[in-house]
This record gives sequence, structure tokens and C-alpha cells, in this order.
Amino acid sequence: MTETITIGADALLRLKELLQNRAFSKVAVLVDENTAIHCYPQVKPYLPEHHLIQIKSGETHKTLQTCEYIWQRMTELNLDRWSVLVNLGGGVIGDMGGFCAALFKRGLYFVQVPTTLLAQVDASVGGKTGIDFHGLKNHLGVYKEPVAVFIHPGFLQTLPQREIKSGYAEIIKHWLIADGDMFEQQRTIGLLTEDWEELIRHSVEIKSAVVEADPLEGGYRKVLNFGHTVGHAVESYLIEKPDRALLHGEAIAIGMLCETYLSVKKGLLSQDALDKIETFLVSVYEKVPLTEDDIQTISRLSLQDKKNTGATINCTLLEKIGHAVYDQPITLQEIQESLRYYQLL
Repeated sequence: MTETITIGADALLRLKELLQNRAFSKVAVLVDENTAIHCYPQVKPYLPEHHLIQIKSGETHKTLQTCEYIWQRMTELNLDRWSVLVNLGGGVIGDMGGFCAALFKRGLYFVQVPTTLLAQVDASVGGKTGIDFHGLKNHLGVYKEPVAVFIHPGFLQTLPQREIKSGYAEIIKHWLIADGDMFEQQRTIGLLTEDWEELIRHSVEIKSAVVEADPLEGGYRKVLNFGHTVGHAVESYLIEKPDRALLHGEAIAIGMLCETYLSVKKGLLSQDALDKIETFLVSVYEKVPLTEDDIQTISRLSLQDKKNTGATINCTLLEKIGHAVYDQPITLQEIQESLRYYQLL
């Protein structure tokens, strides 16, 4: 990976040093109404002269329409290719801000300052940027590395518990695909952990190692998609239903349960491993009721998954806790079966 990742209490000081030492022509900061109130005041003392660009929060605003507004503000501010965009927010801000920076005038510099647990352990690391399109999750996007990532664990104190649990799902995913010992150690502790910084650091190390081995997702990087074939389909379906919409990690938790079940069904994973994973995830995440009509529609959305090859749905499954295998073909019927299984938990 080409970017520098700083984790800890000195992250904002390192951000200040970067912005002072690099000859950026202008600095713009992308925020939403939440980070403008809760996080920007903490960051502002570390910033040089800059301009704010504010958008509305939430996955429903991760669209081309919002990008058009961001590009219009960039144009009004006369940003050029030697300017830098500081993305201060969660996964939506990081994904969309990086996407807008990558396309504006064929690319200007950007920096990620993730403020949610989800963004700190996953979305801000790895150079993926993107937006949703016609209800399909991250359907448009490019690979573009930020100049640097600055992870300040203190931002977690501004988050509601639901956001913490959403980010925690990606931490669990990293254990399940790459560190079975950590899963065994942490499943008895769960959300009662007192050392979020260490969990963030460990998660970032796992993701960084995977991305370094396969930056453009030609193969091995696909292990990071465990839980996401079914999870993204669930998320895309429910985002169109505001009273039922899920946070990303909540949908990925469902996806991990379903895909763990499929791992057993295909003879890759033991029943004992399924029982351990199931018991842990069910203890953290509330079950989301799905009707048979829901299940049918969700399964069809999986046909749009970016990992697919033609009509083949490619999924990442588990061989054991701590080891994933990618490009495992599954059928619509198997996705439906896994979602029905989830409903019985």
C-alpha cells in the first residue's frame, strides 16, 4: 500500500504536519452535518487555511447527485490538481470524497480522516472509492490511494452504540478470514473491550496485508468480501425502505451468518465452527425479520455483485475460522436457503 496510516492520539498532529509540509495549493474539508458538529471542532485547530464543503449524511446521499454538488463546490473554490481534499467522516464521506477527488480534473490529492469505527477499520484503508447507483451498493467507483490516512480513536466517543456495532462487524470479519486465535480470544469479550485502539490497529494490519498482496482485487483481496455477497444485497434492498434501512455492518453481520451457513453446506467448514460464529454474532446483532418476498428480491440483487463472473455468483466462504477461500460459486437458490436459515435463528 502506498499511503501512510497513522493510528493513535497523535493522528491529528501528524495530519497538521502533512498539510504544513506538503505544498498543497488549497485545502478543502468534506464534512456532513454530524461531523461538522462533533468532529470538525476537534480537527480545526490542526488545519491551515481551508474551505468547508458540507453534504447530507447517510448512505441514501451517496449518489451522483451529491457528487455533482461536491464537484460544483470544488469548481467554485477554484481547486486545482495541487489541492487536497480532507475527507472527515465515516464510510460514506471517505468513499464519495475519494471518488470525487479521483475524478475531478483527472485527480487531485485527498486525505482520509475516518470518524466512525467502520471507516477506521475498513472503508478508509485500501484505496477503494465509490458511490451507489440506482440502489446498487458501490456500483460506480475507482481504485485511488489517499495521500495518507489518519485514525484518531477519540472520535469513537462521539458515536452512538449502533455505529460502534456496525464497525465491529468488519473487525469480526477480519478475525474470521485471517486470525482465528483473535476470534477465540475476543468472542468472550465482545463489545465490552476496553482497548479499541488495539482492535483498530490489528484490523488495519490485516486489511493492509491483504491489500498489499493484491491491490486491484485480482484474486486474494476477494477474501475481504466475506459476508458481503449476501450482506450487500440485503443492504441495497433495505436502503430503499427507510423504516427498515440497516447500517453497513448490520447487513454484513447477516451476510456473514448466511455465508458461514453456506460454507458448512458446501463441506468447507465444520458444524462446530458454525455454532461458534453463530452464537457470537447473534449475541451482538439483533435479528432482522425478512419475508419470503424479501428473500426472493434480495437474492436477485446478488446477481449485480461486482465479484461475479457473467451469470456466476462468486462468493467468499470459510474453510475454517481464520481462513477464507474466494471465488466459490453459489446459486440464487442457495442464497435464498441461507436467508431462510437466518430467519430460523
